[in-house]
Amino acid sequence: MDTKEIQKYLEEAENHLINELLPFWTSRMVDRKHGGFITHFDEEGHDTGEDEKSLIAQTRSVYTLSSAHRAGYGEGKLAGLAAYGVDYLLEKMWDDQYGGFYWMTNRAGEVINDQKIVYGLSFAIYALSEYTMATADPRGLEYAEKTFNLIQTYGTDTFYGGYFEMFSRDWTLAEPGAQGGDRKTLDVHMHLMESFTTLYEASQKEVHRRKLQEDIRILLERMLHPQYKTGIPQFWADWQVAPQIKFDIIWGWDRYSEDGAKSNPTDNTCYGHNTELAWLLIHALEIMKKDKANYKDLLKTIFDHTLHNGIDWEYGGVFVEGPHAGGVYDHEKEFWQQAEVMIGMLDAFLLFGDEKYLKAYRNVHRFVFDKVINHKTGEWYPLLTREGKPIWTHMGHSWKINYHTVRAMVECVKRMKRVKDE
Repeated sequence: MDTKEIQKYLEEAENHLINELLPFWTSRMVDRKHGGFITHFDEEGHDTGEDEKSLIAQTRSVYTLSSAHRAGYGEGKLAGLAAYGVDYLLEKMWDDQYGGFYWMTNRAGEVINDQKIVYGLSFAIYALSEYTMATADPRGLEYAEKTFNLIQTYGTDTFYGGYFEMFSRDWTLAEPGAQGGDRKTLDVHMHLMESFTTLYEASQKEVHRRKLQEDIRILLERMLHPQYKTGIPQFWADWQVAPQIKFDIIWGWDRYSEDGAKSNPTDNTCYGHNTELAWLLIHALEIMKKDKANYKDLLKTIFDHTLHNGIDWEYGGVFVEGPHAGGVYDHEKEFWQQAEVMIGMLDAFLLFGDEKYLKAYRNVHRFVFDKVINHKTGEWYPLLTREGKPIWTHMGHSWKINYHTVRAMVECVKRMKRVKDE
């Protein structure tokens, strides 16, 4: 890929971010009646009227606005929108009695699910830390630290290590099975790495750095396949691999069978998660000012597994998942996996200098801009066939929000500028 082609893709990404993605959200997401953000939109960008505000959607929206403002977009207007979202989180979703954020309210701000779910709490830490760095409003870091402390107090498994993830309002551990009290997941521990990184960046406190390093050790030593270095989705408390099941509290629309189980429950790995973990690890090392040299073999193994197995070299884009040894189980294309692999392939090129990673980036970039983006409204289709025909057509939902799409454009623009300079 020559400099002119890189410049073309950079301009394409920045134009999409400035003229399509951010306007899609800023023009329709603010709930002036009840506070917080409206996040449910159909293919045409119309509000579907669904009566819920999830912790994930509210915190991810705060993160999106804060990070885009911090990156220099929005002409200063995004900071005020982020503050509006923080107001809702602290006034409607924070539990003054037991601490932590509720999982779900309705649009009016009435609590409809009072559970404490570490997946959602991790995004609260992530978003609120980013918000303080973007705006200098101390409330963000204050509540990010409060949430971090609660997770350490109630979530830490002091015997086997890592974190439990599902709790009732008063922090009683959930029951086993579909309630999730006996499971640990790659997803949650990866997002804790992400959130602890940003918390440490904001606070510069040694305890946050130490817990970040501890979580990284858990991820790399416990949660990756020992041979292929691919992510293993679910574990029992003692780190034995557990069959992957769907929990009662879900944060996505994964395609499971009717009984809530995978057809291959112990041999599946997600290409989007693997690449996301790799680039988030690189970012964590940079924030901690740690040498990446000791991790290069691991990172190359992860990136190459996705490049050889996850990239669809015939139709473009990234497959959903496959077995650890290689291959594909699910040939459909999810929006967020495209976003994370775009960032990861640019990081792989910057780290290793091999043109094959730019070729992979080009592949996914073209699939996204030609097939995934709904240019009529400005957001991305959530799920497509292998060939790129939309299966799901909603533009926003409690689980399908602006975080992956906006972040991908912000981060890819940064990296493409570095590629040009180098």
